[in-house]
Amino acid sequence: MTDTYQPHKLLVTGGAGFIGTNFVHYWLQQYPDNRIVVLDALTYAGRRENLQTLEGQSNFRFVHGDILDQPLVEQLLREEDIDTLVHFAAESHVDRSIYGPDEFLKTNIDGTHSLLKAAKKVWLDEKPGFVHRFHHVSTDEVYGTLSPTDPAFTETTPYAPNSPYAASKAASDHVVRAYQHTYGLQTTTSNCSNNYGPYQYPEKLIPLAISRLLQGRPVPIYGDGQQIRDWLYVDDHNRGIDLIIRQGRVGETYNIGGNNEQANLSLIHELCALLDARFPDSAHVPHNQHITYVTDRPGHDRRYAIDNTKICLELGYMPQETFQSGLAKTVEWYLAQEAFWRGGVELFGVH
Repeated sequence: MTDTYQPHKLLVTGGAGFIGTNFVHYWLQQYPDNRIVVLDALTYAGRRENLQTLEGQSNFRFVHGDILDQPLVEQLLREEDIDTLVHFAAESHVDRSIYGPDEFLKTNIDGTHSLLKAAKKVWLDEKPGFVHRFHHVSTDEVYGTLSPTDPAFTETTPYAPNSPYAASKAASDHVVRAYQHTYGLQTTTSNCSNNYGPYQYPEKLIPLAISRLLQGRPVPIYGDGQQIRDWLYVDDHNRGIDLIIRQGRVGETYNIGGNNEQANLSLIHELCALLDARFPDSAHVPHNQHITYVTDRPGHDRRYAIDNTKICLELGYMPQETFQSGLAKTVEWYLAQEAFWRGGVELFGVH
């Protein structure tokens, strides 16, 4: 038996980033009678212009601020009468965490704790009995790595994070759980696989490869390219979060996957073939001539895979995009949004 919950006023942290942007657009299209307040620090991967089409709408507000600013979060919860907090804000790039872990620990652990303290104070201490949700968005990387024959991650897989990024997300998951069990905060958590789609900052594998292939530049592949990820189209992820917020059980964790395991090298070859077909007269054809191999990164997890049986059986979740349809949509978006990616970034890698 699942709970039923009806959100009305949402605070979305990190709503100008990749997944958060898509979530905000998705939610207001599905539920135009709801109000969304976005809180985003606008670090390198957050872009206010991602939400430009929503500016001026009565059901949308953007606030430039940091999740570590607990008084600001408390103020927003009170003055907007927020009943639902959806927490996307995070440092999320593994390579960056390897070379600069401090910011990841600060944002992902301390930032999450700051939000939890604000939610506890306003929702529990000041308004006892107030019905609310705190949904925490996490990652499959908290579970560590799999061999080619291991079963996929389930919600009961022991945590074994291998990068500073994964460790910071694992810690934040535990703090969220503690606030639910200790104080009674009404939380849910989702652990997702690799997202892709519109608005993804071009340090991540798919947009990086698209931008470089279109310019005839080398596409770097770590090691032998046989690292396997489960790829989840971003709006399939958002549909899963929607189901969890509305129907998920308080205190529970749900894994959201795309049922699309792909080796990095296979993914890039598929992307090259798609661009070959799209631009047969390009000077860059065949696009796979631009694939280059570079030294593998430290501690690179070999395989992630999500078993999403729980969310499918309990909440009726099912991804709507195949990898082929999602990749085609993603390529078309980037082709139409050249200003978003041109210039790109030199740091590269995958989630």
